[in-house]
Order: sequence, then structure tokens, then C-alpha cells
Amino acid sequence: MPSLSRILKHRWLDETDSARALDDAALSRLEAQVAASEKQHSGEIRLCVEAGLPLSYLWRDATPRQRAVTVFGKLRVWDTEHNNGVLIYLLLAERAIEIVADRGLARHVPQAQWDAILAGMRDAFRSGRFEAGLSQAIAAVDGLLLRHFPLTAGEANPNELPDRADRR
Repeated sequence: MPSLSRILKHRWLDETDSARALDDAALSRLEAQVAASEKQHSGEIRLCVEAGLPLSYLWRDATPRQRAVTVFGKLRVWDTEHNNGVLIYLLLAERAIEIVADRGLARHVPQAQWDAILAGMRDAFRSGRFEAGLSQAIAAVDGLLLRHFPLTAGEANPNELPDRADRR
């Protein structure tokens, strides 16, 4: 049974809180960073900023990680030719961050590297710098994708997924 305080914390926040944390201009800058990144490798990066968990997740006391994995599927991040999509997920109600990488990239990157990226995001988020934290994460994931899935000369990334951030 979930705690009443957790339910209230998640129900108190909504899309206006997501918009306050990352306004349209910030989202545009992050989307441009994702688009520029994807011109250099075959990977796909998606961002999702969610104010609070849906009530069905709260009732079953789901973790932010469980929600991130579900969003990974809903946004079809898994549906790339090289299985190298990455979701960067922020849950504002709990200030939780998750990175979900598809198996093509995940097999090349040890957990310690993902933990280091998450630590950098946590530091930025603690001080309310959500755009800076997400930008750092995009740059770090970009570096991993460049290392493991670079484009060859003349090759282009077909941009299999939208570059826009999903704000809920």
C-alpha cells in the first residue's frame, strides 16, 4: 500500500510544474542538442520529463525505474535498427532520474558509466538546474553513442524517433 504522502506529492504536481522546470525555450534548446547529436552517430535519444506518476503506478507502489521502462516502450525508444535508443527520464515529484538504454548500447556500457552520468544530473537537479542536468546527460550519452555507433563517412542517421522532449 503506497503512503498517503507519496500519493499527495505526485497528485499535487502537474504539467504546469513540468513547464516551470523546463519552459518551451529550454525544451527547444535540448531538442536542438539531441538533433545535432544524432547527426554524428546512429543512436536515438529521447527525453521525458514527468511531473508525477499516474495514479495506477502509485496504487501499486511502482518505482520511477518501472515507469521509465514503460515510457521507454510507449515512446518506442526500443524500436531502432541498431537497438541503440536511450531514454533520459526525469520524475519531478521524486526528483528521480533514470536512463534506460536499449540492448545494443547497454551491452557496451558498464553500470558505473551510467551511474556517473546520473550523478552529474543529480548534482544539477539538486540546485534546480534541470536544463543543465539534462544537457550534461545528452552530451554524455552522445559520447557513448559516438564511441560505439559512429556514422561512417557519407552515412546519415535516418532519425528514427522524434527529437522533441516529452513533457507530461
